[in-house]
Amino acid sequence: MSKILLLEDDSSLIDGLVYSLKKNGFELEVARSVREAKARLSKGHSFDLLLLDVTLPDGTGFEVCETVRAEHDMTLIIFLTAADEETSIIRGLDNGGDDYITKPFKLGELCSRIRALLRRSTIQEKSAAARLCSGPIVIDQIAGKAFLNGNLLDLTCAEYRLLCLLVQHQGQILTRSVILDALWDGNGSFVDDNTLSVYIRRLREKVEADPSQPEYLRTVRGLGYRWEEMV
Repeated sequence: MSKILLLEDDSSLIDGLVYSLKKNGFELEVARSVREAKARLSKGHSFDLLLLDVTLPDGTGFEVCETVRAEHDMTLIIFLTAADEETSIIRGLDNGGDDYITKPFKLGELCSRIRALLRRSTIQEKSAAARLCSGPIVIDQIAGKAFLNGNLLDLTCAEYRLLCLLVQHQGQILTRSVILDALWDGNGSFVDDNTLSVYIRRLREKVEADPSQPEYLRTVRGLGYRWEEMV
C-alpha cells in the first residue's frame, strides 16, 4: 500500500480526497499547514508520494518541495494548483516537482495520475537496479546489452554473461572453477577448460585499450581473475 502525505487546508477538499484515496487503496496522512508537513517529514516519516497544495496560510507547497529536494530526497511530488497559476506550475516543476493537477479536478483523474507516477517510478527503480556500472562500462541487464564509453559492445552470449559475472563481483578474485560453474550452471565439466581462456582473451580484446596489459580484467596468478573496480 503506497503512503501519501496530503498538504491541504480546504476542509471540503480534504474530505473528498481522503475518501477517494483510501477507497483506491492508498494510505494517507493529512497536514493542514506547511509547518505541520515539514514536522511530519522531519520526524523521519516515509512517504511514497507528496500531494502538495500550492497556497497555504503559512507558506507554500514549494517550500516543502524545496526542503525535501535539499535533502536529496526523491520522493514523488504532485502539486495541486489553480487553473490560472501557470507561473506556479513552472516554478513547481523547476523546483523538483514530478507532476501537477489543476483545480477543480476529478478525484478519479487524480488517482489515475498518482498510480501512473508510482508505476513509472517503480519501473525506473527496477531499471536502475538492473544496471551494472564500472568506469566506462555500463551493462543494461534488462536489455541484455553492454556499452563501453557509450558504444554498444559486440559480445557473444557467453562473453556477455562472463562480463556481467565479473562486474557483479568487481574487486573480488573469481577462480576458474567458480566462473565455469556460474556460466554453465555447475555443468562446466563438458566445457574444455581452455574455452574459458578463449573467452577471457576475446573479452579483453573488446573492452581493453591494450589487451596485453589489461586495466580491468586482471589475471591473479595461481588463483583466477579479478575485475578491477573503476570510478
